Amino acid sequence: MTDFPDTDYTQRFIFDDSDTRGELVALERSYAEVLAKHPYPEPVAQLLGELMAAASLLVGTLKFDGLLILQARSEGPVPLLMIECSSEREIRGLARYHADQIAPNASLADLMPNGVLALTVDPTAGQRYQGIVDLDGETLSDCFTNYFVMSQQVGTRFKLYADGRRARGLLLQQLPADRLKDEEERAASWQHITALASTLTADELLSLDNETVLHRLYHEEQVRLFDVQKLRFRCSCSRERSGNALVSLGLEDAQQLVAEHGGQVEIDCQFCNERYLFDAADIAQLFAGAGVETPSDTRH
Repeated sequence: MTDFPDTDYTQRFIFDDSDTRGELVALERSYAEVLAKHPYPEPVAQLLGELMAAASLLVGTLKFDGLLILQARSEGPVPLLMIECSSEREIRGLARYHADQIAPNASLADLMPNGVLALTVDPTAGQRYQGIVDLDGETLSDCFTNYFVMSQQVGTRFKLYADGRRARGLLLQQLPADRLKDEEERAASWQHITALASTLTADELLSLDNETVLHRLYHEEQVRLFDVQKLRFRCSCSRERSGNALVSLGLEDAQQLVAEHGGQVEIDCQFCNERYLFDAADIAQLFAGAGVETPSDTRH
């Protein structure tokens, strides 16, 4: 796929009379690409979509070149949710789950009891940053809101919804005092904006376009909506990366691995299910420094 899909984008907005910014996200094609890779139960598919929406919203707030990684872990029916979104707005995701333990209407607490959420910013240049928060909210929206309020000390609200077909999200965040210098006036404005946002239902956010959503919530406010920023699904796996993983084992161990697997070792990408096959000739080629661009005839 060379063109960015029209169904996947974020769109920023600001309030002219308040120190508040916002962003909306819609994901459809990239969400479908992620769900197509595994037979996810409906509650897991919904959680995965919500986490994709959160990552898409967050990558727009961070000024960096690199990768944003969201990882939710637990000892429950869903041990792992993971989303990666690059500064180039390319996104991929996966979940690990125990299907026999998942009820049709399972909540976040049912699926990921005593879970933790790690937010990692991995820049191309510079220091890696990670923040961790307990998954102690009723929803992922609550968890992300709590993370920013508690650890970042920034007034923030998230609304995240997904239905297995479309993932949507709304982010509101306070900006440094500029238009409203008085603390009481500033607090009242934030309370007003977030109270209106709390009336937005899942059905409305999933079915309405951005202009309609903002008019429905803030028709009495002065709101400026900016151009959309496109996103797309893309997996960063490659035959070259898989080959490098084998090289990191060392020649002897790589040859032994091939022998133990009947003459051919298979490396699968957990995100996109792509399979990369290497036989003894491929291993010899790798360690001779010829790379993996001309694999043997056994390549799948």
